[in-house]
Amino acid sequence: MLAFERGIFSRPHGAYAISTDRARLDFPAIHRFLSEEAPWSLNIEAGLLHRAIAGSLPFAAYDASGALAGFCRVVTDGACFAYLRDVFVLPHHRGQGLGRALARAALEHPDLATVRNWMLATADAHGVYAALGFAPLAAPGNYMQRRRAAEPQAPHHKDTAA
Repeated sequence: MLAFERGIFSRPHGAYAISTDRARLDFPAIHRFLSEEAPWSLNIEAGLLHRAIAGSLPFAAYDASGALAGFCRVVTDGACFAYLRDVFVLPHHRGQGLGRALARAALEHPDLATVRNWMLATADAHGVYAALGFAPLAAPGNYMQRRRAAEPQAPHHKDTAA
């Protein structure tokens, strides 16, 4: 749980339920989709994804049987900035508005209601996010990024105790 989280948030979306309950997350299904099907995170290592989710506020959509239908997470300080990431809906649940419902649940989460600056990156869902108030960066030249190709190895320290 992140420092600002006050508890589990859930809401219905038709026959689906959206929840931030970390205990319900189907990590194998989330990892399978992100590592095998999501172009932005192909081959992501399970340990790296575990750490990413632990440091984020996760939202998952579940069907009536309790099976995972979709997922997203918010990387945030809970006050000034939030970054919506890893939004996906499993193929057999698409067309139900779940991607938009997940994003809306994140935007309307009571612990994030006062966050003024939200960002996301998308290759093909601009219309979905525009309907939720997102727009292209006003000054994209002001933003920079630093990418690392792979997870760095922990430095090796020699034991110097005698």
